[in-house]
Amino acid sequence: MTAATRIFIAATALTATLAIGAMDRAVAASPTFNIMEASIEDIQSAILAKHLTSEQLLRMYLARVKAYNGTCVKEPKGLLGPVTTIPNAGQINALSTLNLRPATRKALGFDARKARSMTDPVDNNAAMPDALEVAKELDKHFAKTGQLVGPLHGVVIAIKDQFDTFDMRTTSGADAPYANDRPPVDSTFATKLREAGAIIIGKANMGEYAAGARSAFGGTFCNPYDTERSPGGSSGGSGSAVAANMATCAIGEESGPSIRSPAKNNNVVGISATEELVSRHGMIAASFMNDRTGPICRSVADAARVLDVISGYDPRDELTAFSVGRKPWRPYASYVTTSTDSKPLAGIRIGVVREYMNKKLFSVADTQSIDIIDRELAHLKNLGATMVDPGPEGELFQSCLMKYGPHVNNAMFVKQFPSQFPVDASGKPTTDHIPKLVDMYFNAAAFPGKAEGKNELPSIRGLGAQVTVGERRYMMERYLRERGDTNIKSIQDLIDKSNFFEAPEGSGYMDKKNTLVTTNNDKTLDIGARLQNRWALQQIALQCMAQLNVDALTYPTGNIPAPKLGRPNEPTINGRQANAWTLLGQNGFPAITVPAGFTTQVYDRVFDPTTPKEATDRTKIEGPIAAKLPVGIDFLGRPFDEATLIRIASAYELASKHRTVPTGFGPVKGEMAAGLR
Repeated sequence: MTAATRIFIAATALTATLAIGAMDRAVAASPTFNIMEASIEDIQSAILAKHLTSEQLLRMYLARVKAYNGTCVKEPKGLLGPVTTIPNAGQINALSTLNLRPATRKALGFDARKARSMTDPVDNNAAMPDALEVAKELDKHFAKTGQLVGPLHGVVIAIKDQFDTFDMRTTSGADAPYANDRPPVDSTFATKLREAGAIIIGKANMGEYAAGARSAFGGTFCNPYDTERSPGGSSGGSGSAVAANMATCAIGEESGPSIRSPAKNNNVVGISATEELVSRHGMIAASFMNDRTGPICRSVADAARVLDVISGYDPRDELTAFSVGRKPWRPYASYVTTSTDSKPLAGIRIGVVREYMNKKLFSVADTQSIDIIDRELAHLKNLGATMVDPGPEGELFQSCLMKYGPHVNNAMFVKQFPSQFPVDASGKPTTDHIPKLVDMYFNAAAFPGKAEGKNELPSIRGLGAQVTVGERRYMMERYLRERGDTNIKSIQDLIDKSNFFEAPEGSGYMDKKNTLVTTNNDKTLDIGARLQNRWALQQIALQCMAQLNVDALTYPTGNIPAPKLGRPNEPTINGRQANAWTLLGQNGFPAITVPAGFTTQVYDRVFDPTTPKEATDRTKIEGPIAAKLPVGIDFLGRPFDEATLIRIASAYELASKHRTVPTGFGPVKGEMAAGLR
């Protein structure tokens, strides 16, 4: 039996010694180690030097969880009622579940809501070791062999509640009465983390059913840089836990930008890997073709180390078959740039997606983030990269897209322009469409223009609507059947039996029950439009990147800084959504987000009850408001080219140094003040 297997199934007796002493004693460690901003290398170097044990490290993180993981909003009518924000709350509610046995949890002062299971209050199964028991087993292995169990030995990780862990509850943030709130087996990547020696500290709070910054079970979670603002949806708990040093890294998921948006909002690094690279088995999924799994850490190097562990083929996720033979021949972590002395990005060509940065297309709320990223481009040039930049208000892709878009997107493109491509009531063409499509290939002037009455022509911001039917219902019903719970067997059970938080009009929170009802109304599965759009977008983007001879693209992760909790989002304008840019990532392109600086002022949206109820936008803008909020920069590459992105992102990170500990979430009592080794 391997050491990793022993850790996974260790039968450690449940005794009071697990919880002996007050928290001060729990965090006691050598004065040569400082947990604040500690990297994986820092942790493992300290363990190898015998200055730190895995148990000491975990207890230090638990001390920070105890200090900062409390409720961060006012809840006058309880968890499910209306909430109001608290300025400088000093709490963020990032972790909804802690991986601790009942006696240990109580002794360390954590309430019952943080228990590993609501359906197993005894929780004494020896085959389900808790985090402290795993840490002790790691320490025993190291004491005996002098070697680390694996590449993540001692690394403390939080996992988004959307992913299955056999030892902790999994409900995708919902307050749903599963007969057994623990799924029968781990998600694939969770098993990989355990076998690599990671310690799973608990489940990160998340936007219920993968949207927003509120959960019926875990409550509202907050941004450590401004506790009145969103940490990003839906992996906000993962991002804020890492930002506040409650864990070394976390795992997030995005079907839109829900890894990169929390990374941006929390001044940390997030990798949204190529969808087919990391298994999604054991996930309460939102989409078959959009869901991506990836690490959130405080540095590119740490995120690359985690990606090395969790990536690869899994027969239980058929999409990962595309990854076979596509990983680099050496580890992702080996591509991390460690010095900027010799122009480390020499030979790299980076395209600037100005379509995402044209201030004339958006609103005043976008301006400062765009300006910050514009200034940050100088770092890349100084590092030796060749910047392929069409300049302010320019377009990197549009001429290429106009040439190839009409025919690669064919039927979907034609439907957008009925005056040029007329059809009868049955959808049969009344004119010959082919000559016009041929004209567009040879003549850009033939491409449809504003005369069509379109506010937004097809562009890299959006090729047009991609309506799908039944995708979310199919994925959720498939998950529930595989899970095999005796009480929750369908979406209808979730609708009928769950508790839901209040989401009044104008509150900025989604009505989760209504979302499930809408999902459940679909009666067939049709994702043809998504597949067509995905193929078209990949063909266009890859062709344009090849013509421009660029290795990667860059742009603001999102133009809009973290919004106020409970407030409306900035309306979508010309393809720009409120949270982050996501079209390319949704269609198979990997991206990595790195801290790029801070705002000095922002503009917020408020609900305007005077607008007609039928209006598309019932908000008005307020500002400028003084606010120091994180801004992120994205680097996006070809499918399966994470290695190049890691090289670029780590060089930029080293040169720019924008990662900053959030004010008010510094060291707690018992942490050592000495510098890292």
